Order: sequence, then C-alpha cells, then structure tokens
Amino acid sequence: MGAEQVDALITENIALVHACANRFRGRGAEYEELFSAGCVGLCKAARHFDPARGFAFSTYAVPVILGEIRRVFRDGGALKVGRTLKEKARRAMRVKAQLETELQREVTIGELAERLGITAAEAAQLVTVSMPVLSLTGPDEQNEKQMDVPVPPPEGPLCDSLALETVLQKLPDRDEKLIRLRYFDGLTQSKTAAQLGMSQVQVSRREKAILLFLREQMLK
Repeated sequence: MGAEQVDALITENIALVHACANRFRGRGAEYEELFSAGCVGLCKAARHFDPARGFAFSTYAVPVILGEIRRVFRDGGALKVGRTLKEKARRAMRVKAQLETELQREVTIGELAERLGITAAEAAQLVTVSMPVLSLTGPDEQNEKQMDVPVPPPEGPLCDSLALETVLQKLPDRDEKLIRLRYFDGLTQSKTAAQLGMSQVQVSRREKAILLFLREQMLK
C-alpha cells in the first residue's frame, strides 16, 4: 500500500484506538499510555494490511491494537519513549505549528509526513508521543471546576465483535458455518445439523469444542 493509503487508514480509524483503550480503563495504567500503545498498533496494522485478503481493515487492526495495549501491562504498566524519539516528536510539533500557520488550518498526518520527509506511520507515531493526556472532564465556562464532557456510548462490544470475527476466520469452514448458524442466525441444533448434514449429537459435541477454542483465543 502507498503512503497516502496508509495515512488514510490511520486517520479514518483512530476511533478504534479509543474503543480498544477504553476496555482497559481502571486496570492500573494511564489512559494516555493505553492510547499511545494503541496508536502504535494502529500504525503497524495500517502498514501491513493487505486489502486483497478480502476482509475489513477494522477486523485486521483490532487484534493488533489490543496486542500493543496489552504489552503495556506485560512491560510493567509503562510505555517507554526514548530520548531520540522525544526529540523527533518535539521537532515534528514545531514543523506542524509552522505548517498550520502557513495553511491557516489543521494539517493532516499526510501533509506533516510530506513536510518532514517521513512516512505517514512515522508521523502519526511522533504526533502520538507529543499528545497530552486525554481527559473525560473539562473546565466549565468560568474555569472554576470540572464538568462532565459527553462521550459516545461504550464501544467495547464493537471491539469484541471485531476480535471475534478475526478468531472465527481461524476455524475450518464447516466449524465457522456451525457457529454462524447457531449464534448469528439463531438456528437450533437440530436445524443446524440438517443444514450441515450432521446429527444433533454431533453438532452439540462439535459446538462445545469450538466454543472452548474461541474462548481460549479471545483471552490471549
């Protein structure tokens, strides 16, 4: 994929990072760390995504984003940012400010990357390093106290469903069809057995085995 396509995937799917990071709130890590790690995952997913495989980018990206966020906890709850990267991020922010002054508007990741002579993924990472903590509260009009800021409904189910879709693709075709008939189409075991050419007992046994596999995969 070209740099412009990678840039578009990153800018259009940043909400996925927020959705994934929100799943880990209250587990001992700052939201900024979770969001930054998720952005790293989003950049990796955008660079390696292959549209020819036939599935949506979100389906591919969510497990990668979740993997980077989980790394925060495996590494002791802190996202390490080296001095060199911090210096690059500060320079990127200065260039970003200059470019916005020239254009009199907010610049895109692609525009910043072009000015810096780097890829969109690298530019997104530098912007992420410089990003302040994202708060769910903000000052009132008098700046005297905090007030609640409206937020969208929880997006955890979105992440779960996308992650499940990814895991389902690991199943043999017949097993995937069994699960989809039972849990997506709502068919009984008898009707599922009829469509698959199996007995109800066979469907019951196979279903239990598949659900155990899916549970193990989702908890990784």
